[in-house]
Amino acid sequence: MPPVSARLPVFPWDRLEPYKATAAAHPDGIVDLSVGTPVDPVPELIRAALTDAADSPGYPTVWGTAALRDALTGWVERRLGATGVDHTQVLPVVGSKELVASLPTQLGLGPGDRVAFPRLAYPTYEVGARLAGAEPVPYDEPTELDPAGLKVLWLNSPSNPTGRVMDKDELRAAVAWAREHGVLLVSDECYLELGWDADPVSVLHPEVSGGSFEGLVAVHSLSKRSNLAGYRAAFLAGDAAVLGELLQLRKHGGMMVPAPVQAATVAALGDDAHVAEQRERYARRRAELREALEGCGFRIEHSEASLYLWATRDEPCWDTVGALAELGILVAPGDFYGVAGERNVRVAFTATDERVAAAVQRLGGGLPRR
Repeated sequence: MPPVSARLPVFPWDRLEPYKATAAAHPDGIVDLSVGTPVDPVPELIRAALTDAADSPGYPTVWGTAALRDALTGWVERRLGATGVDHTQVLPVVGSKELVASLPTQLGLGPGDRVAFPRLAYPTYEVGARLAGAEPVPYDEPTELDPAGLKVLWLNSPSNPTGRVMDKDELRAAVAWAREHGVLLVSDECYLELGWDADPVSVLHPEVSGGSFEGLVAVHSLSKRSNLAGYRAAFLAGDAAVLGELLQLRKHGGMMVPAPVQAATVAALGDDAHVAEQRERYARRRAELREALEGCGFRIEHSEASLYLWATRDEPCWDTVGALAELGILVAPGDFYGVAGERNVRVAFTATDERVAAAVQRLGGGLPRR
């Protein structure tokens, strides 16, 4: 039996290791802006909720507690603008990456089926299609896709890596197209609360969905907005029929969010103050890094939302990665996200204030000649 991993592309981050070693050799240490991992503390009220639920010897349920489902439906209504959301329209998952990678398999897709995703995209959309044996289909415009055999259409707004935000008209057009052709539309909205130059909108907003969740699933995560990447706390909202089927499959697979994490999620979704505080940190770091990058010849494209600056010097991305590594700054090459990104780099602003300040100082001297 051939290994399943043979279906997959080479894990891209392994290619960055030599550049990481170069950056780490800088006398003042590495400034790692390559991965958008949170570095700030988990808010105290969330840690308290986790600790209070630590004595949880029994198995949690896949669907989550009633309190968790109340928190999920309440947040979807309050934050996404949806109305009349009930428990059948939400489902907790063990981190959004797990869901993205396994969704085509859980939906029963296989050879002959097709999964579409943006041409510049988070690599795990393609991985999920390949794990299921389905055909991955990158697109430029979703409504220009050939619908034959297409089972899942991924949207990603705000985008990783570009930070681009789809407006309501674009979202409405995609929803209408997917419904017309009987394609399940899955919208990855994990950066929705991190809009800077635009106000991201969910596909579940009534002005986009028409007031119905039919054929729509939105993916949300607490990793970025609440510094909970280590908790693996995420959830789905949308079409009750689709989520009901996923619930049954996930019960058989034992895909359960740990009980203390469920309690922490309730606390996190019930508090907006910590989200605003974290946004302020990111906004400050974003502004400082943007000014420094532009000051040494970079052009910032899109980047109106998310945790990244999509930057270019109009040269091959690995040349840029190498030049920055010599300054002790590590960034992600744009071709990790598709060939269309081969002249860009993705710069995360999730480092600490001290490390961001170090990057700004180093960039102030310009990039080394190559």
